[in-house]
Amino acid sequence: MFQARRTQSTFSLALNMLELTFHAASRKVRQSHHNAVMAIVLSVVQSMLFIAAFYVMFTVLGQRGAAIRGDFMLYLLTGIFAYLTHIKAVQAIMGTESSTSPMMQHAPMNTLVAILSSALSTLYTQTVSLLVLLLVLHTVIAPLTFYYWPGGLMMFLMAWASGCVVGLVLMALKPWMPDVVNIMQLVYVRANMIASGKMFVANMMPSALIGYFDWNPLFHIIDQARGFTFVNYYPHHSNWEYPVYATLVLLVIGFMGEAYTRKYASASWDMGR
Repeated sequence: MFQARRTQSTFSLALNMLELTFHAASRKVRQSHHNAVMAIVLSVVQSMLFIAAFYVMFTVLGQRGAAIRGDFMLYLLTGIFAYLTHIKAVQAIMGTESSTSPMMQHAPMNTLVAILSSALSTLYTQTVSLLVLLLVLHTVIAPLTFYYWPGGLMMFLMAWASGCVVGLVLMALKPWMPDVVNIMQLVYVRANMIASGKMFVANMMPSALIGYFDWNPLFHIIDQARGFTFVNYYPHHSNWEYPVYATLVLLVIGFMGEAYTRKYASASWDMGR
């Protein structure tokens, strides 16, 4: 817990931080289960159940014909998995240890390491889950073909990154108004069930409704992911630049807010709650 200060080079400090981030990320992966493999299996099963539920819903409601002409499972995957990745990133960063957490009393630990470890653990579990799902679909159901897979991969990473920065903003606000932020997080997750556009095709939406959705970076990410996945679909109401700019802006706001909160937050704030 207590360490004497030693003069270290910048390279040595960077290596120490990377090592600490690795161990903290490993701890995060094992939080859902003491066995890291089982933690990943649980994540894969959760994703499969979510996709299966939407598959049944679309089939029962007869909405499969409204999807993009192509592999229906890829249509579901580009929408639902991007949504899951985004929401899990929001929840992981929002639940990161704050500056008043007992974990921060250990000398090498700091909030930046905690944020990075939460983000990387989410990216790791979601990437493994995606690869397993694609392998199962490709080998068991039908061969999968992507129009431009690097673009689809970029949208997957954007779904994760945008979720991380939204969670960072909520994390910075949480010590000041924890109950309000918890409600905001719940509303955000529920609203994105519809506002993300994962259940319909943006090109088929009436123009009057586009304004209710195009504020949402996740809406653009999902629509662009479908454009990169399907050869016969070109997004007309979205672009990939907007999520990038929104992510960068929220990243700056989130780190500014976290630095301000770290400066003034006190462990005594939670005592009266």
